[in-house]
This record gives sequence, C-alpha cells and structure tokens, in this order.
Amino acid sequence: MWKFIVRRLMITLPQILLLSVLVFLMAQLMPGDALTGLVDPNLDPATIAEQRERLGLNDPWHVQYIDWIGNALQGDLGQSFRFKVDVTTLIGQRLNNTVWLSLLTLIFTYLIAIPLGITSGRYNDSLRDQMITGYTYIGFATPLFIFALVILWIFGFNFGWFPTGSSVGPGLTPGTLPYIVSRLHHLMLPALSMALITTVNTVQYLRNEIIDTKQKDFILTARAKGASESRVYNRHVFRNSLLPIAALFGFEITGLIGGTVFIETIYSYPGMGLLFMESITQRDYSVVTAVVLLFGVASILGALLSDIILSLVDPRIRIK
Repeated sequence: MWKFIVRRLMITLPQILLLSVLVFLMAQLMPGDALTGLVDPNLDPATIAEQRERLGLNDPWHVQYIDWIGNALQGDLGQSFRFKVDVTTLIGQRLNNTVWLSLLTLIFTYLIAIPLGITSGRYNDSLRDQMITGYTYIGFATPLFIFALVILWIFGFNFGWFPTGSSVGPGLTPGTLPYIVSRLHHLMLPALSMALITTVNTVQYLRNEIIDTKQKDFILTARAKGASESRVYNRHVFRNSLLPIAALFGFEITGLIGGTVFIETIYSYPGMGLLFMESITQRDYSVVTAVVLLFGVASILGALLSDIILSLVDPRIRIK
C-alpha cells in the first residue's frame, strides 16, 4: 500500500511542477503584466521602465519563473492591483466561502445520488427506474449555468425564498446563531443547484454497479442458500456496489472546481470562482495566476485521493 502511495506521489509532484510552468507561461501571454494597474500610465516612461527593471520584469522568462515559484513556496503570491492587498490574504478570505459551498454541495450530491441510484438499480426497468433515468438524462443534457440561472430566477427573484447574492446578511456578528443561519440560507440555493446537476453521474454509476452486482455468482449463491431478498441486498449487493462510489470522491472535488466558477458568478457568491472571473475581466495578473495554480493543484490532488481510495477498495489495482 505504501509503495503505491509513494509511486503516485512521485507522479504527482512532476505534474504539479509542469502545471506551474504552464500557468506561468500562459500568464506571460496575457495582455499586460504584474505592473499593469499598479502605476499611473501617465507617469514618465523612463520611470515606468525603471520600475519594470526593479521588479525583474525584463528578465528572461525562466528567471522570472524561478523567482515566482520561489516566492509562491514561501506564501508570497504577489499583490492584487484591484484590491490593493496581498493575493495570499485575498485568497484566504475567499477560499473559506468556496470550501463551505463545495462541502454542502458534496453532502447534497450524496444525499440525492445514493437513494436514487439504489432505487433505480434495485428496481431496474420499472416505472421508478424510468423516472430516475429520465432525470439523469435531463441532467446530462442541461448545462449547469442554464440550470442555475433558471433556479435563481424561480426561487430567488420570483418567489424570493433565497438571497440572490453575497454569502451572509449585512450587520451580523460572526459566530452568532443568526450569522450561521444566514450563511446556510445563502449557501442552500447555489449548493443545491450544483448538486442537482452533478449528481447524475453518481446516480448512473451506482445504478449500473447494482445491476451488474445482482448478476454475479456470489449473489446467486446467497439466494440459493435461502437468504432473504432484503439480506441479499443489504449485506451483499449494496455493500459491494457502494464501495466503488468512494473512489469517485476525489473526482467529485475536481468537478466542483469548474462548477463553482459558474455558480459563484451567477449567484454573486464571493468565493474563488467569482474572484477568478473578476480577475480575468480586470486583468489582475497576480490573482489569475494564483487562482489557476490552486485550482490545478486541487484537481491533481483530487485525482490522487481517488486513486488512493480506489486502491483501498480494490487492492488489485495497486502497483506492485
């Protein structure tokens, strides 16, 4: 087991290094640079050129990359010209909101997917299965941003049941019960919007696993020994079908990264996704590179987590 983890880490570290190089090079191709927006464009060109030289912006790209990655490893991701604060501080403020949104989305996803997947798989080809399968087909065909806009219009603007922006009501003291209730109220609609679409993969996967497991020899043997149908499902079918779902946990995290960009922008929810979109439109060079790097690292670590969980569930895939 430890050999497998070490081998995967040896693959993951070069992936992160390559990701950092690609992010830096793409950022170099963006209009402007780290100095854009920090100085008055009406300044004397000689003064601007002196600032560029002082910041090392005239150095070769590989020298700039080494300086950038060295500072990033020390927690220095530069300064945001739009917010006039360190990028590390800014990301720390927004990351908390995105973590809570992703956590609640994951909870909703599994609360919805597991009962639907079990029902669809156990009673396959029935009316219930056809209704659940129809829901998954609609989910596959519906773009997340379109679904989120419709949900926001219906329950946010039309009925007014949920807030249409921000992450908490104004004037509330952090840590108090009204503050916590307000945070949950602001989280409910964006999290549920994303969960209702992202859950369809898990529903279909679980359904197929249950149908496949029902036909295996050990299930037929259990029935032949006289085991009740409820015992067969609870002790054998469900247990063996649910285990591979755990391996999808890491990939769920990866999928949430792209989803939060759309959801947070649509709901004006101040998280990493909204920060990313705002930084692109404002050409906030330092913030864009930092957020893309963090998103990429999270995706790689999510895939690593899935591989580790899957190796625990199915030892056959471990690298010898």
